[in-house]
Amino acid sequence: MTGVGTSSTASVVTGIDRLVRDIRTGRFERSLAALTAAGAVITTAEIYTSHDSASFGNRMMWWPIAVIPTLVPTGIAAVFSRRMAKTVLPAASALVVANGLQGTYLHARGIAQKPGGWKMAAYNLEMGPPLFAPLLATMVGGMGLLAAILRREEDPA
Repeated sequence: MTGVGTSSTASVVTGIDRLVRDIRTGRFERSLAALTAAGAVITTAEIYTSHDSASFGNRMMWWPIAVIPTLVPTGIAAVFSRRMAKTVLPAASALVVANGLQGTYLHARGIAQKPGGWKMAAYNLEMGPPLFAPLLATMVGGMGLLAAILRREEDPA
């Protein structure tokens, strides 16, 4: 007889324990691939609006608009195909990470080119190109890389 204060043999797994179980069983790999695709859509939209407000003043501003959306079809394909998850998704993700790091450098250079440069960092960080924004793209690419190295559900333990 099960009463108050006793535990039953069938416990409900919730919270962080469920996440850990999903990682161990390989279920999280597909979820992270799907989140990578969704994150790429949101990140591309944000970058487009930011770069559009700057009138795409530098040709390099078009690069993330071309590169980051590659994670959308590859992330979706990785949900359904192990081959895509282990080959194309990491390649596209690495390209996005590289582009995000390049964007961070270009934004830092843009801040340095503002009047006063880094000597007026408090002002130029607010008024110049957003220094940490390209790292958002880098994180989305990093999610794709992480999804690619996680164990897939049908893989042997």
